[in-house]
Amino acid sequence: MHADDAAVDDTRGIIDALHRRFTDIVGPDTRDICYATQNRQAAVRELSAQIDVLLVVVGATNSSNSNRLRESGAESGVPSYLVADGSKVRAEWFAGAQTVGITADASAPEEMVKHVIDAMRAFGHVEVTTMAGREEKVEFKLPAKLMQPLADESATAAVREE
Repeated sequence: MHADDAAVDDTRGIIDALHRRFTDIVGPDTRDICYATQNRQAAVRELSAQIDVLLVVVGATNSSNSNRLRESGAESGVPSYLVADGSKVRAEWFAGAQTVGITADASAPEEMVKHVIDAMRAFGHVEVTTMAGREEKVEFKLPAKLMQPLADESATAAVREE
């Protein structure tokens, strides 16, 4: 199995099992899996080969996407922790570690990641490098039902400007 397809394969197996049990079920296609989550999981598996510890920055510890990122690191043999912010970072996690990887849920604000990095500076010198990730070129179009009110609003605004 290709590492990038792990999330899709996990979901495909569940969908197949549901179809076997409930033959008339209609559900999501595997293409509906969040591409950003899939990309982050693949990046964590790649990153895990280069690090000693993984921190997953989240807004809430009950985030299933964030927990899956932590699990991806742990499955790769890297001690992995969820942290809501820098106040949750513990010095003992880094005993003997040379390289720490940090990732974040797709919805985690960049400020939270910066806060975690700043908190790590209390334990010693921190040098930050960014891992090249997969370029995301996905564009989401609004459904026609939502586009019409926007078009009407735009036309009204154009008339008022004249």
